[in-house]
Amino acid sequence: MSLIADFLAGLPLFSHMSGLEVAAVAAFLERRRCTPGEIIVREGETGTELFVVRTGRVGSYVTERDGNKRELYEFAPGALFGEMAIIENAPRTATCYAIEATELLVLEGLDFYRLVWEHPVLGVKLLSGIARTMSAWLDEASSLLGELSRWGEVARRRAVTDELTGLFNRRFLEEAMRSRFACGAAVPRVALLMLDLDHFRDLNARFGAEAGDAAIASAGAAFSSLVHGEEVAARLSGDEFAFFLPSASPARVRELAEKLRRATGGLFLEFRAGQDAMPERASLTASVGYASAPEDASTVEGLLAAADAALYRAKEGGRDRVEGACSGA
Repeated sequence: MSLIADFLAGLPLFSHMSGLEVAAVAAFLERRRCTPGEIIVREGETGTELFVVRTGRVGSYVTERDGNKRELYEFAPGALFGEMAIIENAPRTATCYAIEATELLVLEGLDFYRLVWEHPVLGVKLLSGIARTMSAWLDEASSLLGELSRWGEVARRRAVTDELTGLFNRRFLEEAMRSRFACGAAVPRVALLMLDLDHFRDLNARFGAEAGDAAIASAGAAFSSLVHGEEVAARLSGDEFAFFLPSASPARVRELAEKLRRATGGLFLEFRAGQDAMPERASLTASVGYASAPEDASTVEGLLAAADAALYRAKEGGRDRVEGACSGA
């Protein structure tokens, strides 16, 4: 392997890849040298690159409203940064700069998605590695631990993310719901959306389980960019997803349901039906059902059942559609 591939092979992010797979990823990376103090990315700009520190050190900070800079993390050799902006196509959340002479390995956004679409096995492993990295940061970053503490000490110590997508898992979703319902005597204003990928078994049957995993990972990345604040996006199992919205207005619930449906139809998925087959464009649609409390249910179990019933109607009604629990919604 090359020097870059040798370096990558020793990182946790690539620990589940073979030597040939690591070498394939290394071929997409660009080496970039930065001088001390040089700005690498700026807070607020659109993220189009993912970075791995090869040598040197990278610092990061955010600018407070009063103009002061608050230092955040320091990235040592082997550290990864910029992955959330590239997955979500969202603005950078911090400014990163070289503390000393630094060499970076850079993966451009287009190359990142080429890996996912053209090499689904590699794409799944890379996305899973990123998800594991994000999960580890939940335990290390005190600010994130502070946000998670409201769901209770027990939930914080458990594995709260789905490895394939990086979204929360069913256990965290249900504990978040129970915590919200237990906050007071009155039934809280909350909403739950449930989503199934339509005809997902057909995609698995034609292109294989690896392609199916790549499609689920891609859907998870797209869905994560659509939830905000205390909203919870979770993968339940297989091709089933759920979204818990505390204090959401009816307009927000319907808006998110439609955005999720459109985002699924907009996924770029290209796979091969066999080793020598030509690449084929695969398409997915989603059926979404939603329910709200206190209108449709007064308990966690009732809300789950109401949202599931709405999802069933969406599928029975022709799929690729949104249905609410209330008649006429």
